[in-house]
Amino acid sequence: MNGHSLDVVMTPERTKEGEFVWTVPDGWQQGRGAFGGIVVGALLRAIQQVETDPGRAVRSVTAELVGPVVPGPARLQVEVLRRGNAVTTVRAWLSQSDDEILAHAVVVLGSSRPGTPAWSYPKPELPALVPPVDMPRGVAPVFAQHFEYRPTGPYPFTGHASAEAAGYVRTRAEATRFDAAYVAAHADAYWLAAMATFDQPRPAATVAFTLHLQDPLDAESAAAPLFHRATSLSSVGGYASETRELFTSSGRLLALNHQLIAIIK
Repeated sequence: MNGHSLDVVMTPERTKEGEFVWTVPDGWQQGRGAFGGIVVGALLRAIQQVETDPGRAVRSVTAELVGPVVPGPARLQVEVLRRGNAVTTVRAWLSQSDDEILAHAVVVLGSSRPGTPAWSYPKPELPALVPPVDMPRGVAPVFAQHFEYRPTGPYPFTGHASAEAAGYVRTRAEATRFDAAYVAAHADAYWLAAMATFDQPRPAATVAFTLHLQDPLDAESAAAPLFHRATSLSSVGGYASETRELFTSSGRLLALNHQLIAIIK
């Protein structure tokens, strides 16, 4: 299996009940630390090893990324907060050499509830699949080398009138696990919508990350690039709120993602 596959880079090793070790990979950084998508993905993979009922799917992830997770060893701990008749709520957190918590997540896993009302977005009319582009070195974050981008919306650092981003994205390396962690990584792989409004590169980082899983992803749907759409409607005091949507190439909604972005300077 390719060492750059998300199957490899996001999967921690269980050492004992509720504890895991994860080798944070080099080459997946956004700034000093690993990009948030694989940090959240690793926390999810640890939680999924603790939840023994395969019928309880990940429904919601609420995470805070409080410090840079640097390449090297990390310790993950998982605690079941409550296990009900149909819903399990689990907390996981990550620390490194000095035991300071650098990221944590609360995850809700739930069984399907037959006979309940169901509705979803009308399928959007997605733009045609465009050719992939090479992300410019020195501008794109290091981790972007592992993803293929096909932008259909404004590019970053172009002084666009509104904070938005859109396009197709997929990991370059073959993967076989199309789980919540895989979806989380792709939801976070695109550049920030706010960056379209900047006229030059400037640092920014996600500090809070919420993901609501809408529908499972299978191998057939993952074979084609996923469509990402994002908007940011407000930015106050150096913090921007951003809403992201992730669809299959056929227009099926996979996930809704909300992020709080710190625009550093």
